Order: sequence, then structure tokens, then C-alpha cells
Amino acid sequence: MNGEAEHGTPRAVGIVWGLLVLNTLGSAGAKTIVPLPRSLIQLVTMGSLVAAFALALALNPRLRIRPSAYVLLLTLLLVTSVIASVNLESGFGALFRCFRLALFVSTLWLLSRWWDGGLTFVRHHIRMYFAVLGSVAAGLAVSPGAALPDLYGGRLVGALWPLTPPQIGQYAAVITGLAVLLLLGRRTDRASAAVVIVPSLVLLALTHTRTATLGLLLGLVLAIGSLFLTSAAARRFFAWAVLCAAVAAVGFASALQAWFLRGQSQENFSSLTGRAKVWDALLAAPRTTAQEWFGVGLGDKSFGGLPIDNSWLAVYNEQGLIGVGLVAAILVVLGGVALLRPPSLRRACAIFLISYCAIASYTEAGLGDASPYLLHLAVAVSLLAAPAPAHATALTTPDAPRRRVPRWARRPEVP
Repeated sequence: MNGEAEHGTPRAVGIVWGLLVLNTLGSAGAKTIVPLPRSLIQLVTMGSLVAAFALALALNPRLRIRPSAYVLLLTLLLVTSVIASVNLESGFGALFRCFRLALFVSTLWLLSRWWDGGLTFVRHHIRMYFAVLGSVAAGLAVSPGAALPDLYGGRLVGALWPLTPPQIGQYAAVITGLAVLLLLGRRTDRASAAVVIVPSLVLLALTHTRTATLGLLLGLVLAIGSLFLTSAAARRFFAWAVLCAAVAAVGFASALQAWFLRGQSQENFSSLTGRAKVWDALLAAPRTTAQEWFGVGLGDKSFGGLPIDNSWLAVYNEQGLIGVGLVAAILVVLGGVALLRPPSLRRACAIFLISYCAIASYTEAGLGDASPYLLHLAVAVSLLAAPAPAHATALTTPDAPRRRVPRWARRPEVP
């Protein structure tokens, strides 16, 4: 997407952000066209995180950071995770995950130097996830059967890199929402926005991901609502969106219902595709006082061999009530700061990202560990940050050396 020049931010920061995105893609998912050993995928993802930290450190060797309540709360969450993991109730893998989270949080601290309320990280976010979606589209074109397997009920998966339908739906929904807001704020043109929005919506529809769809719609409603009184473009878009939604609800009600149900029975749908049974079993499991407050340590976000698929219960299981409190504080603090900011495009983008993560937390895990959701929230933090002081620009753009001017040349001669 085209956009304004971002002053004071090295281009290599975008590379760091791309490496963080690669790290959070994960190593589990559908079968790919060319079988990739999980150990190789883990080597690539973990190597990308190490490279991201090393490059961020090279860009910020003097360790200049900006105060950030968000990263501070993540640091406290890391401490809680280490306390819970040292008992090795979840095995040595818990300590490895703590090390990964430590590198992730440290990289965010190093990048905080460039969080100045601009759109730099929004553009990096859109570019990186659009590239990921490009690989999904390429896999669909090369092998439709592998990209729409029966194992996932014909839902779109990553055929070149192992990505699940919820992952693809999340990436598509987030960059679609951000692209719509940039278009409304006239920070990109229609052609560039369409290049991102149209294929992303197609991929989102093919994933049949309800959480991502609801997160996109509700997030945009809240974000555009924050611009309603100050932006005529936002009011026009909202009016057209309501009209199109009403027409779709009347003319395509049966098709929309079939897409939403995904062929599930009413019982399976009401239990959230079996998630409720896992949640009930997790809450009913006996726990010691230490496990109640600190959890059992970082794991694979599963209970009894089944995915938890709820950020709050996953955090409760792995980081205890203290972890739940810290995650809640993150969302409350970011939401409160966003509400206190004056209406603007940056505030609207931040509200979209925060609300999307809050909505998705009900049926997706990830708020308590290194994940795309923490990257979404980091972008929101970069948008809500106050502009850097004038003297701070000297840190990235040093003044040119002054030329010595002879005394006779400083004043014009008087005839």
C-alpha cells in the first residue's frame, strides 16, 4: 500500500517486524503440498525470533526505549510464567517457551523507541500479513485439493506453510479492517486498498471462520463509530454498510446461515464445536493454591490433549489468576487510553485492533504468550503513543556538521 514517508524509522524495523510475524505463524497446521518436518518449521520460526532480537539490538545498541505500560505488563506476565514453569509440571518445554516469550518481549522493548503515534507499524503489519496470505493464495492455486482438505471440512488451509483456517481468517480480517480505515482516512488510494481488501475477504470467506468475521464486523463498527462525528467519509461508509447488510440479510439469509453453521448440528454449534466441554473439564479440575494463582507453566494451550481455544482459560491454566489479571489489565489500559485520545484515524485503528483481540479471545488462545494477538496489540500501542519529543529526533537523524563561516563573511559590508 502506498503512503506517507515515515521519518526517523529505519527501514530495517520492517524486517524485524516481519521476522516477528514469521515467528508467530506457529509450526502446527494442515498438511502441506511439500511435507515439511515440524522440527524444520520450528527451527525457522525460532531462528526468526533470534534474528529479530539481534537486528533490533543492532538498530538500538544504546538500549533507548520508551515507557510502555503494555510491554511492562507483558514483562510481569513473563515473570509469572517463569515462576509457574520452574516446577516443570509442564515439562522442560515450559522453560523453552518462557525463553521464547522473553526474546519476544525484549524485542518489543527495543522497538518501542520508534512507537511515536504514526502509521509506520500499521503499514508493516498489513504488508507482512498480506505476504502470508499471498502464500495461502498461491497454495490454493497450485493445489486446490490440498488447500481445501476434507479433514477441515473443506475450509481453506495453508498448503505451502501449515496454517489453520482460524489463523488465515484472523490475518485476513485484521488487514482488511486496517485497510478500510486507511482508505476512510485518505491515507491510501482506492486501488491500493482494493488490492488488499478484495482478496483478503475472499480468503476469509473460504476459511468459514466465524470468530474472525465477527471480530472484523464488530471491530469496524466500533472503530468507525469513533470517527462518526468528525469524518463525513466514515458516516457515508457506515450508511452504505448498513444498507448492504440489510439487503444481504434479506436476499441471502439462507446462504449466510449455511455459511455460518458450516454444516454443524445445533448441539455441536451450541457447544462451540466442542469447546464448552473442554472448558468445563478445565474449570472442574482440582488445583493447588500455587496452581490457582500462578498456573502450571507455559504449555501448548491444550487441556487433556484437546485445544482450549479461549485466551482467558488458557492463561488461567498456564499463568493462573495473576496471569488473567495482567491480561485483563492490558486490555483495560489500552482501551482506556484509546477512549481518552481525541478522534483520529490512529485512534480508530487502535480501537479496531484492541476490540478485535478482545472479541477473538473468547474462542481463540494467544493473549498470554508470543502470538499474533500480542503483535496486534503492539501496533495499537504504537498508534496510541505520544509523538517523540523534538530533541529525540536527533537520536535517529543527527544534525549535519556546521560549516565554519569566516568573520568577514558574517556581515555584509556597509558602503
